[in-house]
Amino acid sequence: MAETKYDVVGIGNAIVDVIARAEDDFLVTEDLVKGSMNLIDEVRADTLYEAMGAATEMSGGSGANTIAGLASFGGRGAFFGKIAEDGLGKVFGHDIRALGVHFETPALTAGPSTARCLVMVTPDGERTMNTFLGACQMLGPNDVDEEIVAQSSILYMEGYLWDPPQAKKAFLHAAKIAKKNGREVALTLSDSFCVDRYRAEFLDLIRSKTVTLLFGNESELHSLYETADTASAMEALEQDCPFAVVTRSEKGATVLKDGKRIDVPAAPVDTVVDLTGAGDLFAAGFLFGHARGMDPEVCAKLGALAAAEVISHIGARPQVSLKDLAAQHGFSV
Repeated sequence: MAETKYDVVGIGNAIVDVIARAEDDFLVTEDLVKGSMNLIDEVRADTLYEAMGAATEMSGGSGANTIAGLASFGGRGAFFGKIAEDGLGKVFGHDIRALGVHFETPALTAGPSTARCLVMVTPDGERTMNTFLGACQMLGPNDVDEEIVAQSSILYMEGYLWDPPQAKKAFLHAAKIAKKNGREVALTLSDSFCVDRYRAEFLDLIRSKTVTLLFGNESELHSLYETADTASAMEALEQDCPFAVVTRSEKGATVLKDGKRIDVPAAPVDTVVDLTGAGDLFAAGFLFGHARGMDPEVCAKLGALAAAEVISHIGARPQVSLKDLAAQHGFSV
């Protein structure tokens, strides 16, 4: 790709994760669907927070996690996301800027508070998320800096943005700018429940070639094509999108590009602690490699390495330098 100021600019929900361990019984008591992401209001966020066990607060949000991972590889990232001028907003802004990511979206001085995601991690490492979007819902087209998008090789957006109407407009506005400047537009489907809500619109984004690189896991793909059969879903995806990546948990990932398939195994993990951020960090490694002109197989291997690192500990962002980790595994980044 031609030289640009940024490898990837992400646009997504600026969220602070509140993570706690929980037993399956707790999910039943609170009427939570294991492995799902639920949108909740501020009252529910407060009551659920009170019911949770000891929690850890750390910056999160799907797209932001991906850009944080990109930065850990040594990539040049930028991010658009809406926070409020409050305590959690300061935490989010500090954390992402400390990674070297360009983040200058103006904070809200009035209105809803900074978004938070209450994450329950069960003993099997599965995460159940309950998100109060708060200030995220106020992200709009005016928050998209056209110069930043124009100077980024890839625009990366999360499917969760389709929930708040103004954020959806920001998404489409950013995509138009990227297309006008000959940049690539990537989308992660985010969550099978999210796909259930916006299946037709996501398919239109893909089929209209607004999105030219798609990320999704098996359950999201099943939802997209309304089938329980992964093989038939992949065949349908190949018809709709010339470049896509399907993550398959312990089975690794499959890259679909121009009619060819590349299967890459999952990187080994001693103990799965918390699956939060696995897809986000896979995308980070893949996008880093792709922006730097690496072939799809290497991109997927970098993604698998990053995903393995993040599921080995609590939290959705890497705890070691992914650039150093890649070097230790023989990758020249």
